[in-house]
Amino acid sequence: MAHRRLYNVNVSAEEVLITPRDLFAAHPVSDAAEQTVYNSRQAIQDIIDGNDQRLLVIVGPCSIHDLDAAREYASKLKPLHDRLADTMHLVMRVYFEKPRTSVGWKGLINDPYLDDSFQVEAGLRMARELLLWVAELGLPAATEALDPITPEYLADLVCWAAIGARTTESQTHREMASGLSMPVGIKNGTDGDLGTAVNALRAVSAPHHFLGINHDGQSTVLHTRGNAYSHVVLRGGKRENYDAASVAACAERLESAGIPPRILIDCSHSNSHKKPERQPLVAEDVVQQVLAGNRNIIGLMIESHLNWGQQDLNGNAADLKYGVSITDACIDWDTTEELLTRLAERLARESGLR
Repeated sequence: MAHRRLYNVNVSAEEVLITPRDLFAAHPVSDAAEQTVYNSRQAIQDIIDGNDQRLLVIVGPCSIHDLDAAREYASKLKPLHDRLADTMHLVMRVYFEKPRTSVGWKGLINDPYLDDSFQVEAGLRMARELLLWVAELGLPAATEALDPITPEYLADLVCWAAIGARTTESQTHREMASGLSMPVGIKNGTDGDLGTAVNALRAVSAPHHFLGINHDGQSTVLHTRGNAYSHVVLRGGKRENYDAASVAACAERLESAGIPPRILIDCSHSNSHKKPERQPLVAEDVVQQVLAGNRNIIGLMIESHLNWGQQDLNGNAADLKYGVSITDACIDWDTTEELLTRLAERLARESGLR
């Protein structure tokens, strides 16, 4: 009786999840999907190393909440990915987990039916099915690594991952990122401070030993080598930090810390004041810096969906507008296609590097 007064006092229920091994067996990686992920990871590593002069572009919805809309977006992005491949390597944002400042919808894995039913196993199945579909289409995918358990279920299908501004300072996330199999972008903190990201980059590149799960869902001590392809993502803070002076200051800070100055610019969040109409302006500024000879910029990130803007989730998923974000506001597909086509043409025409 005394034990029950001490153990799981605030836990109301437990549900045993499918193991990663069983989820893999239910949704195995095809040869085509494996080739997509492998080729894209190699391309991104080459861009980071400076051996591939193309611009890395992470583009897509702020978050995935509707699989049909996600597939339609991917079907539109794939031809653009192929058409712009000489100057850009396009990777689709396929974000399933959302950090919350206080409370709110935590993403498709946590609440796939958008009704507070929290069917996590269904969310994991839906996430893996979509990542497989996207990879088999021949399109690489990017996501945010938020829950430390999730990568064991999905990371084999992810080509680029982010550690978000709210978790950059977390030891758990730094350790997790040190063992991820794909390049990892580390965002500066929400206040714009680079010190947090610099410390995170040092940590992520180093070996670690920490608790996690293995393919059979068992608690495990994981031993990692460190991630050699971690890099900073500038997303703004109290002010924008995508401009040439901020990028130069970031590169200097990284070099002073003995870290290669590999910088990706987030065109959304504080860099756009969360106004989607400002994202193209940021992207154009970034490309202008590249054309001016800045070799430290490896790419940019854009939040884009089928349709413009953002809508609130008010309890009834059936009332949501199709193809409109329920998290951060996005630019629409037509704007995305026109913007990236224009920027790619500028890179091809004006730069001897890209």
